Amino acid sequence: MAGGGGGAAAKGSSGGGRGVRIVVAGDRGTGKSSLIVTAAAETFPINVPPLLPPTRLPEDLYPDRVPVTIIDTPSSLENRGKLADELKRADAVVLTYACDQPATLDRLSTFWLPELRRLEVKVPVIVVGCKLDLRDEQNPMSLEQVMSPIMQQFREIETCIECSAFKQIQVPEVFYYAQKAVLHPTAPLFDQEAQTLKPRCVRALKRIFILCDHDRDGALSDAELNDFQVKCFSAPLQPSEIVGVKRVVQEKLPEGVNDRGLTLTGFLFLHALFIEKGRLETTWTVLRKFGYNNDIRLSDDQLPPPIKQAPDQSVELTGEAVDFLRGIFLLFDIDGDGFLKPAELEDLFSTAPEGPWDEAPYKDAAEKTALGGLSLDGFLSEWALMTRLDPIRSIENLLYVGYASDPSSAIRITRRRRIDRKRQQSERTVFQCFVFGPKKAGKSALLNAFIGRPFSEIYTSTSEERYAVNVVDQPGGTKKTLILREIPEDEVQKLLSKKDSLAACDIAVFVHDSSDEHSWKRTTELLVEVAGHGEANGSEVPCLIVAAKDDLNPFPTEIQDSTRVSQDMGIEAPIPLSTRLGDFNTVFHRIVSAAEHPHLSIPETEAGKSRKQYNRLINRSLMCVSVGAAVAVVGFAAYRVYAARKNASN
Repeated sequence: MAGGGGGAAAKGSSGGGRGVRIVVAGDRGTGKSSLIVTAAAETFPINVPPLLPPTRLPEDLYPDRVPVTIIDTPSSLENRGKLADELKRADAVVLTYACDQPATLDRLSTFWLPELRRLEVKVPVIVVGCKLDLRDEQNPMSLEQVMSPIMQQFREIETCIECSAFKQIQVPEVFYYAQKAVLHPTAPLFDQEAQTLKPRCVRALKRIFILCDHDRDGALSDAELNDFQVKCFSAPLQPSEIVGVKRVVQEKLPEGVNDRGLTLTGFLFLHALFIEKGRLETTWTVLRKFGYNNDIRLSDDQLPPPIKQAPDQSVELTGEAVDFLRGIFLLFDIDGDGFLKPAELEDLFSTAPEGPWDEAPYKDAAEKTALGGLSLDGFLSEWALMTRLDPIRSIENLLYVGYASDPSSAIRITRRRRIDRKRQQSERTVFQCFVFGPKKAGKSALLNAFIGRPFSEIYTSTSEERYAVNVVDQPGGTKKTLILREIPEDEVQKLLSKKDSLAACDIAVFVHDSSDEHSWKRTTELLVEVAGHGEANGSEVPCLIVAAKDDLNPFPTEIQDSTRVSQDMGIEAPIPLSTRLGDFNTVFHRIVSAAEHPHLSIPETEAGKSRKQYNRLINRSLMCVSVGAAVAVVGFAAYRVYAARKNASN
């Protein structure tokens, strides 16, 4: 594996914009301006102005051929604001001290480096000792002796170098190292303290290895190594070079090579070796050829553009993507027990920057076994949830786990729900249900029951939205995915403050404690609020009422009150259930069925009925006016005919 070029734009110019911006800072008299002029003009200046304008280095000065702009900074206290602004806009910072002035070296750790941290300037720092020709040779100390304590304290220092503008010693190298630190940064790839590749780098290189291992035998053959070399560096490897690469690996790491070729262990070892030898550009070239950015994630140009959809549309995986995921599930279900154990799931996502379901809202959203195993339905449900909430992230992770087709073929945008209402049938395969209700009504218990969690007598208040997702088998053998989204009572007003807040909701469920009259009253208030919001904004959704805790005695007027409200609002009677007894009364089937028929179960508030009645009256009045006008026109026409005939007879 040979090294190669392969530049990249700086953080401020991804896509090839302004290039690399290097800001030079340090105490007065440390040689900042002389350093900049000498680098640009290749000659030491006799007269240097106090502050240089932005200086552009020739593009062909360094191999990456990326434009470099150097910014000089003032040292005076009155210009501290301008200095801070320039530092915050930097891609890299060069901090100078004078080799003949020890006090300026001390100022790096007492002022300049702490100041960069205070300003939250998180870019590579190159420390430069200027005026090397003036250093006192009576007390010689190596650069390593001088800088080692400072570099231990300030890990943001990328490298240190000494130079002399007057003698033109190592001046171009200063800005080469600064540019290189931006284009080929160490921090994302390598842990300096542990002297190992960072986990995200390992995961990316593992994915690249798998993509290049065309015959899937766990090793890169000579032909596969050559294809990899051509793709990344546009030049083939000679047979002797391939032998040399494998010999280097085998001498240091016998398991890095086997009779089939270079193993993953050997591939990773080679990259660690490149980085240790300062050849970071080799690893970065490989990463960028496979579409990775400086965060070691797939860059935006590898992903579809932002998805354009109306608020009442949703995004689902296509059949092609689901079939691919079924195959991936079977591939990583090593013991064939029908479940992905945590270790198997971790292995599946070992080529992604991190496990996508390790945090909320995905963590604990799907049904798992007692040992944390995920069934195929649970696995596909998690993907359905991620696709619904963050489709671009879902596609990104599909690519990480090996989806090789066009990314846009993995998703589809559903029909608008208002069209579904007109056609009286939804075409969606994934439905999102908002679960409303007062505290202690049983919302969380409903979500837990949906994903197979045992009932708990201990009440824990839900302070943030929570999701549960599972597959629901419908009559006729069809499968639908249902997402339950629990809305805490305290979050309802915030949710309804947004006009399109119900656009993502396919169906709403209102849960109340059937033994508590106050719970019922609060639930009806929430139902009216949500229904009213839908009526006012044209985003009406089907609604169902769930009478939870059916194992307890109902409050005295529970049946009469709930029957009256459901009849008045034109929706189904409440569905009784007891999560304690495990009696769910087909509630999840009924939720999906109601979502499939979005023209039914739409509640009407009194205000909505009045508005509808008013609109009917207006329409009837307009109709009467139209009919009256038509009659008048016909009558006038008849009169004209009569008058004409009378005149003719006379």
